[in-house]
Amino acid sequence: MPPTLEAPGLVHDALFYATPQEYTAALLDFVRGGIEAGEPVLVAVPEPNLGRLRHALGADADRVRLADMGSAGRNPGRIIGGVLTAFVREHAPRHVRVVGEPIWAGRTAEEYPACAEHEALINVALADAPLHVVCPYDVSALTPDVLTDATRTHPVLTHGTERWDSPGYADPRAVAASFDRRLSPAPHDADVLLLVSRTGPRAARRFVHEFAERAGLPPERVDDLRLVVQELAVNTLQHGGGSGLLTVWTADGRVVVQVQDGGRFSDPLAGRRPPAPPEVGHGLFLVHALADLVRVHHGTDGTTVRVHVG
Repeated sequence: MPPTLEAPGLVHDALFYATPQEYTAALLDFVRGGIEAGEPVLVAVPEPNLGRLRHALGADADRVRLADMGSAGRNPGRIIGGVLTAFVREHAPRHVRVVGEPIWAGRTAEEYPACAEHEALINVALADAPLHVVCPYDVSALTPDVLTDATRTHPVLTHGTERWDSPGYADPRAVAASFDRRLSPAPHDADVLLLVSRTGPRAARRFVHEFAERAGLPPERVDDLRLVVQELAVNTLQHGGGSGLLTVWTADGRVVVQVQDGGRFSDPLAGRRPPAPPEVGHGLFLVHALADLVRVHHGTDGTTVRVHVG
């Protein structure tokens, strides 16, 4: 894959591969092309692919930034701000390269819509960034609908050394909105608290703290959960019509917190990128930073935010 600088702003590729050998060959070419061009390079992929690339790079592994996407991107909603934007800003105004793999076969059905939404919103959040990012997709393990979605969220498709414009690429805001899907119902035995000004964030923090301790959440994650609920409760009281419904339950070893209110986010990137000091959105950015997964659904009667912490 030759170095590509055909646009002053973002270049966003989906790399289709079928074998570990194809994966390694294509990405080594891309990474080493960046090294030779003097460009900072970040490789953010999950294991075992991270170990595979580290081994293949040999001594060159010390010349790039390596990150486990399974940790850094566990919540897809923090990749734009905590991984991509952070790397671009660290090296500004230089052109940078990133291998970013937010979607892999181990992602759950609950996680996938947030992953695909993230891929679409990269094209909005970083449109003017001096950045070339390549996102690998395993055609031997991912389902056909996931691969089709990749053609909608990436302007350029690649396989081996071949690159071509994606015939399926569409307006990124519209594509992101298509993944704003109705959430599954909360369990019938979930705990519920009415959020109003009289109860406020303090009652919400106590409510989830006690639930999380009973559920056996590690103490440090109980602390994180309290902060998440604090921010969600404040957002509801200030921007969500002044009242809402807080629901909490456990699923797959995590505590799941859901807040429903009458508000609506006007910016699909709210919480996904670091807001400037005078802007709103700092609370949602913290929520994304602390959570394992954040799902947001906009309905006709308001917004539901569901957060997983484990």
